[in-house]
Amino acid sequence: MIKEIIVVEGRDDTTAIKRAVDADTIETGGSAINARILQRIALAQERRGVIVLTDPDHAGERIRKIITAKVPGCKHAFIPEAEATKKGDIGVENASPAAIQHALARVHTSYEGAESLIDMEDLVQAGLLVHPEASARRMAMGNILGIGYCNGKQFLKRLAMFQITRDEFVCALAQIEEGG
Repeated sequence: MIKEIIVVEGRDDTTAIKRAVDADTIETGGSAINARILQRIALAQERRGVIVLTDPDHAGERIRKIITAKVPGCKHAFIPEAEATKKGDIGVENASPAAIQHALARVHTSYEGAESLIDMEDLVQAGLLVHPEASARRMAMGNILGIGYCNGKQFLKRLAMFQITRDEFVCALAQIEEGG
């Protein structure tokens, strides 16, 4: 059984989680996350810890940001969009048990206000900004590092928030360059 409570968006996500692992969940009810749900998440964080596992889409990122702002210290797991998409529908409910297990095995804890170990120039040099394939390269690196996909500014913030080391960054970049 996973000690932490996994925060998901809805019932179908809970069903997918329970197919993959033995864990308790809190459902946000989609992007309409309210104060009552945030209180439950805060209590869960205090008592057992929380892992946020939302859909790899705009709404999922919005929910993740709200939770991170209101409940500090949550852990985060990310499923790559390609592994959470079925017939054009993106969501945790579409991920295989193996994809969910892999995401939960690579959990990151956020540290708001953490000092960045990588800077904007590093992103430019790595082809993650101002490069014709920057978006695809950020997606690949986000998947390798287990921090998900986002725009350049948010990517830099996530690298700091999850304290991705220079060695991890360089290793992920090497995998991208090798085509992995």
